[in-house]
Amino acid sequence: METTIWQVLLVGVLSDLSTALGAGPFVVFRNASARWQGLAAGYAGGMMVGASVFSLVDEGLRRGSVWETVFGLLLGALFVAGLNRFVATRDWRVSGLSAADSRRAVLFILAMFIQSIPEGLAIGVGFATGELRFGLLLGLAIAIHNVPEGIAVTLPLQAKGVPLWKCSAYAIFTSLPQPVFAVPAFLVVSLARYLVPASLGFAGGAMTYLAISELLVDAFELGSRQEMAWSFTLGLVTMLLVVALLGFGY
Repeated sequence: METTIWQVLLVGVLSDLSTALGAGPFVVFRNASARWQGLAAGYAGGMMVGASVFSLVDEGLRRGSVWETVFGLLLGALFVAGLNRFVATRDWRVSGLSAADSRRAVLFILAMFIQSIPEGLAIGVGFATGELRFGLLLGLAIAIHNVPEGIAVTLPLQAKGVPLWKCSAYAIFTSLPQPVFAVPAFLVVSLARYLVPASLGFAGGAMTYLAISELLVDAFELGSRQEMAWSFTLGLVTMLLVVALLGFGY
């Protein structure tokens, strides 16, 4: 069955919307502590690294040389590092929050928004491999890992009194690049299949860099080293199980 642009777009949109599910637990647990915020950040970081290594990088190595994949990894990390530096140099203000809280909230939301760019690229590249099943499974894996990302977005905002419906909207916004970038990536890589290994590496490198530079830093600040290590490990193991159960070559 030949993959169409509409299929790619639909998977990207559904993946984006799944991020809003992260606000669900706060309907019951409205007063989450900073400790739980750190645990959520570590867990989401583990899932992101797991998705990068166990699906994206692994598939890149299967479809090309190690050097192509490594080049993509480094380029993806460099891309996110440059975007993060740009975001950090701007002055941000959010209504109802202090200057410091505003900057942190905006930086975190934009950082999550930025990291969704390689996830969107990953969905498009996944479909561009020519295997509809791989594209669908990769989209599902990213959608599943979007839920703890939604939790990570909701936690700091909800702690500052932001209504849950706004938290859900912000969570969806952070994953908007997934449908937006999935289609162009699908079109470009479909025309140039030799870009697949490097493109998969690029998406994996970008996701890994952001997980370490943003989520794991938050996890360290908000919890103990032991808690961060366990939450990250559990997130990593969870994504390994998801990847294995979905059939990514395991």
